[in-house]
Amino acid sequence: MRIGLLTDGGYPYATGESGFWCDRLVRGCAQHEFDLYALSRSAEQEARGRVPLPAQVGRVRTAPLWTADADLLGTRAPRGLLARMVTGGSTRPYGRRERQRFTTHFTELAASVCAADPADDGGEETAPGRGGPGGAGRTAATDARFTDGLYGLAELAREHGGLTAALRSETAVRVLEAACRAPGAGRTVRTAAVPDLLALVRELDRELRPLSLDWYDAEGLGAVDLCHATSAGAAALPGLLAKRFFGAPLLVTEHGVRLRAHYLATTGAPLSAPVRALLAAFHGRLAAEVYRQAAIVTPGDTRARRWQERCGAEPAKLRTVHPGMESERFAALGESGDSGPDDTLVWVGRIEPAKDLVGLLHAFAVVRKAEPGTRLRIVGAPAGPEDTGYLAHCRALAAQLFPDEAADAHTVGDNPVSFEELGGAEVPDLPDAYAAGGVVVLSSVVEGFPAGLVEAMFCGRATVSTDVGAVVEVIGGTGLVVPPRNPRALADACLALLRDPRRRARLGAAARARALELFTVEQSLAAFRGIYLELISHAPVREAAPAVGAPDGPRPFATPPEAHVLGPWTAPDPASAATVWRKPSWAAAPRAVCAGAGGAGGGDV
Repeated sequence: MRIGLLTDGGYPYATGESGFWCDRLVRGCAQHEFDLYALSRSAEQEARGRVPLPAQVGRVRTAPLWTADADLLGTRAPRGLLARMVTGGSTRPYGRRERQRFTTHFTELAASVCAADPADDGGEETAPGRGGPGGAGRTAATDARFTDGLYGLAELAREHGGLTAALRSETAVRVLEAACRAPGAGRTVRTAAVPDLLALVRELDRELRPLSLDWYDAEGLGAVDLCHATSAGAAALPGLLAKRFFGAPLLVTEHGVRLRAHYLATTGAPLSAPVRALLAAFHGRLAAEVYRQAAIVTPGDTRARRWQERCGAEPAKLRTVHPGMESERFAALGESGDSGPDDTLVWVGRIEPAKDLVGLLHAFAVVRKAEPGTRLRIVGAPAGPEDTGYLAHCRALAAQLFPDEAADAHTVGDNPVSFEELGGAEVPDLPDAYAAGGVVVLSSVVEGFPAGLVEAMFCGRATVSTDVGAVVEVIGGTGLVVPPRNPRALADACLALLRDPRRRARLGAAARARALELFTVEQSLAAFRGIYLELISHAPVREAAPAVGAPDGPRPFATPPEAHVLGPWTAPDPASAATVWRKPSWAAAPRAVCAGAGGAGGGDV
C-alpha cells in the first residue's frame, strides 16, 4: 500500500524528533511504499541536510514553517506553498467573496480559541470525555466552531491560493480583537492588547501554514492509501485535510505528546500571558480534533496515553506501541552473564540540566563515603551548544566534591569521577560504556521514553532510576526506582546493588528478558504492519482499480476479496450479464456491522 508519512521538524532531516524511529519504520516496512511529507522548523535544520532514504520512499515533499514573512508575502514563495498564491509577480489579493468567506471562517476559529473555560467563568457543561489539559473547558459548541472555522479556511486556501496574506491582514487582527472582547471570552485573553494580537497572528500563520500547501491534489495526498502522522500538532493537519478531501484514514503516533511539549515550551517563552493562553487553547482544540478524526492513535507509553485521554482521545482508539530499539549490538554483552565490576557506577546519555547530574554527583558523595573505593563514570556529550556550560559546572562540582587523591607526595592524584565521550580509547562503542559499570544509573528529573534505560536492560545490567516519565513502565520491577531530586535515596539504592553481586545478576537477567520481550524493533514493526492492514481493510474504496495489465497494475486493496465471491455484495450487470462489484456497506461505514449492499436477502457482513 501507499502510505503518506507526515512529520514535523524531524525525518528526513538529520536533526529533529523521531528521526531514528521513522527511519526504522520505513526500512522495516519494505513491502509498502512511503510518500514523505515533511515540515521543517528552522533554516539550520535544513542546512544540516537529510539522512539517506531507502528505496521504498517514493517521493519527498517538504515545506518550511520558519520562512521569513518577506519570502511568504513577496515574489519568492517558498517551495511547497501554493503556486497560485503568486500571480504576475505579486500575491493575488482575495476578491470580495473570498474576503467574506475568510472573515466568516476565521471568526468561527477565533471565537472558539478565545472562549472561556466554563470551570472558571461559568458556562455550558463540557462535552463528555473532554476533560483534562486543553479539554476541561471545551464545550461541544466550541469544538464545532473550531472545526467549522478550520475546515472552512482549508477549503478557501485550496480554492483561492493560500491564507498567508489574509492571516497577516488588518482584518485578521480586528477579528481576533473582537473575539477577545466578546462576552464569554476568557479572563486572560480579554487583556490582550494590539501588540499581543500582532504576535498571535504571526504564530497562527505559522501553525496554519500547512493549510496553504500544494499537497492536496490527486498527485499528492489524494494518491495515498492512508496517512501516518508523527504528532497531533502541525504534522497532522495535512492528514486531517487528506481525510476530509479524499477519505484517506489517519493514523497518529506520539512518543512525546505535542500538546504537553507546547505547554512546557511556552512557560518561559518571550510571549505575553494572553498570547500563551490563546496558543494553548488553539493547540488543545487542534489536538482534540486530530484525536477525534484519527482512526487509531498509538502512544509510545502509558504516560503519553494518559495525556491523550485527558485531551479528548477515545480510549477505544488508543493502542500503546513502544518505540522499538536495536538489540543486536548489545547481544554479546547481554548474553555473557557478566554483572560488571563491583566498584563502578556508570551514567550514559546526553548531558543537559534535565538529567540532573548535579544530584547524581551529590548522591555519589554519599556512596563514596560509605564505599571509599567506588568510582563514577559519566559517558556522554552536551545535548547542544547551550549545554556546554552545564558540563563545565558539573566538572567543577566534581573537582570540588572529590579532590584528586594521590597515594603519596610523589604521584599524580586521581579523581573518582570521570567524564568521557563515546568513541574514545576507553569507551569506543555504546556497549563498552554499559560494560564499564556494575550498576547503570538514570538520575533524570524529566524524561520521556528512557531509551538509555532500555539499552542497559539489553546489556543485562542492574539499574537504579528516578521515577520520571515512563521509567516505571519500562523497568517493570527489574530494577530499583527512587524519587527524583533525592540524592540520599539514589545513593542508598546504588549501595544496595553494589554490595550484592548476586542480586545485580538476577535483576540484570530479568531486565534483559523483559526488554527483549517488549522493546525490540521487531515488536514495534509487527504492531504497525498489523495496524496498516487493519486500517486499509476497513477503508472505503475511493476509486476503481486499474484493469489487470494496465501500466501501473491494479492497486492493492482497491477491490476487497469479497468482490470475487458470489453473495449479496455482487450482482449481475444488466448490460453485459457479467458479475460486477458492489461496494459493501461496511466500506462506507467503517467498523459497522450491517446488512450487505444490494438489498437482495443480504445477511450480516
